[in-house]
Amino acid sequence: MSVYTNTGAVVSPANELMEKFKDRTARVGVVGLGYVGLPFAVEKAKVGFRVLGFDRSGDRVDRVNAGDNYIGDVRDQELRDVVLRKGLLAATGDWDRLPEMDVIVICVPTPLTRNLTPDLQYIQAVTAELAKRLRPGQLVSLESTTYPGTTEEVMKPMLEASGLEEGRDFYLAFSPERVDPGNKRYSTRNTNKVVGAADGVSREVALAFYRQTILHVVPVSSSRAAEMVKVFENTFRAVNIALVNELAMLCDRMGMDVWEVLDAAGTKPFGILSFYPGPGVGGHCIPLDPHYLEWKAREFNFNTRFIALAGEINRRMPEFVLEKAMRLLSDRGLGLRGAKVLVLGVAYKKDVEDARESPGAEILHLLALRGAAVSYHDPLVPRFQEYGHDLASVPLTAGVLADADLVLILTDHSAVDYAFVVKHARLLLDTRFATRGVPCDRNRVVLL
Repeated sequence: MSVYTNTGAVVSPANELMEKFKDRTARVGVVGLGYVGLPFAVEKAKVGFRVLGFDRSGDRVDRVNAGDNYIGDVRDQELRDVVLRKGLLAATGDWDRLPEMDVIVICVPTPLTRNLTPDLQYIQAVTAELAKRLRPGQLVSLESTTYPGTTEEVMKPMLEASGLEEGRDFYLAFSPERVDPGNKRYSTRNTNKVVGAADGVSREVALAFYRQTILHVVPVSSSRAAEMVKVFENTFRAVNIALVNELAMLCDRMGMDVWEVLDAAGTKPFGILSFYPGPGVGGHCIPLDPHYLEWKAREFNFNTRFIALAGEINRRMPEFVLEKAMRLLSDRGLGLRGAKVLVLGVAYKKDVEDARESPGAEILHLLALRGAAVSYHDPLVPRFQEYGHDLASVPLTAGVLADADLVLILTDHSAVDYAFVVKHARLLLDTRFATRGVPCDRNRVVLL
């Protein structure tokens, strides 16, 4: 339906919505107030949009409405400012408020099943709730990482079951999140934003929306292309991490220092990117996203062997760390059973509080299964509950370090004094080269 102005000019619903973006009168709904959704909501509110966050967690809703921050990439004062002072951001668990929104941005988890196949239950549940309440003139944008085709093959039919037509009555796009937790340089605002949609009209509407707060928006031809961009980005990282992890295992076998090799290779001014090994891959992207592409490829009778092999290598790393720990103890006449092992860092990444999919969880579990007495210290993860274990972070004291038969660095948080650790640990296995620059006896401080 077209809208006629007082001058007789015809304004399409798409143009009317885009005008609301320009004058900030559009109401923005953000579904999922986690590490992607809350920073996005705050950025939109900061420039004057009225934002309503939707989350099934009553605790998150209450904390947002109180201006109580729980995401590291959001500044406490900025959240309080847009919630308490300006009144531009609020949160709710009431789906019936969806029709009030002009834009609904979906930022929900996309995990894997036990069989490493895509689990779209959260996307489908939100889409079903939205379909019941969808009204003409709304833009729906999915930001959750998923396989190419999800937006058009899963979401579009569900939304059109409402009787409304995509591209005419409502607009549908995919714009993948590119959040890098803990990154102090790149935020939601200054990270290039890829936008694709099911048709040209939806793409133009989505581009107009994202350009209000993102410095550089990158249009692609379709939502499928945008979905492929995201899974490729994370697959690229997974494959290269697997390469250096395999090199680390080979260098260990050959008695070489993999860190020396990688540092020297990184001095080449062209044709190389620096990646480093570790105890495994973790977080919300690298361990999961390549499997989305691997699964989708089977629909086209295509076997992504390279991607599958990278996943296999990365999943092997916790076992390799365990094996190396056992060798180090054995060289000193100790067995793993009964040994006191202090793990430093269970977060999946340096300087973040997120322990999702952390390789530390599996390593800690493997150590405990083999009879080790395991404790951990992580300044950002005060309590750790995985694999049936329920542990609290212990203080990092000279006594705690000296009492351990083995100290195992799994996450290289900046807040930890590694010179202090090296001074007091009797035996140290450093899987992240956190002790770089610290004078060490490499017979006592061993690198991955």
